[in-house]
Amino acid sequence: MSDETASPPASAPTTRRRRGALTFLRDVVVILLIALLVSFLVKTFVVRSFYIPSASMTDTLQLQDRILVDELTPHFGEYGRGDVVVFRDPGGWLPANPKPEQPPVVAAIDWVLSLVGLSAPDSDDHLIKRVIGTPGDHVVCCNALGQTEVNGSPLVEPYVKLAPGATAPTPVPFDITVPQGSLWVEGDNRNSSKDSRFNQDQPGKGFVPIDNVVGRAFLITWPFNRFGAIDFHHDVFAGVPAPESAP
Repeated sequence: MSDETASPPASAPTTRRRRGALTFLRDVVVILLIALLVSFLVKTFVVRSFYIPSASMTDTLQLQDRILVDELTPHFGEYGRGDVVVFRDPGGWLPANPKPEQPPVVAAIDWVLSLVGLSAPDSDDHLIKRVIGTPGDHVVCCNALGQTEVNGSPLVEPYVKLAPGATAPTPVPFDITVPQGSLWVEGDNRNSSKDSRFNQDQPGKGFVPIDNVVGRAFLITWPFNRFGAIDFHHDVFAGVPAPESAP
């Protein structure tokens, strides 16, 4: 009587390899889907990427800089004077600018990348400015030195880009009080910024509804030689009294 053990079919190793490959492929797909979901949630609720489409914030931000915007502030905090904010057009600030139609494949790729925050196709539909006045603030331009005053306190603004030889931007006289639920914003490149000052004839009278604010820009990510935090210059506004205590 012979003592022999049965050998597995020759196809068994092939079957195991095929099952192993399918399991690996399934795991890769699951990991990619989870990564896409996490990226989508981060982009939707935490941080979002934009690029700078104009020179209105020079020299703080340069044309085509890519920035990150904190989307938590609208839900858990308040905006302060000096914050650099991205917001949707309140109406009439941006000219009508129909976008050229993209090839379907390019449009699909751009859409997918926008879901995870790697593309910012709607940057041209948003604006970015510095908050000068918050609800209740009395903002006036300008005093004898060309300075903007908030609640009677003149601002010394080191971030403002000046023309060669100038000591202050070209004055645009105004005298406003910021209504509740709104902000008064101006570009750092005052002589080249179509901001609150130049939109007082629009339905919103130059004010930006806080509901239109996407978030606070906090980091330059590209180009790499400009990588770093965006300075809010809160110290400029440190001496501004609260609206109720302003003279």
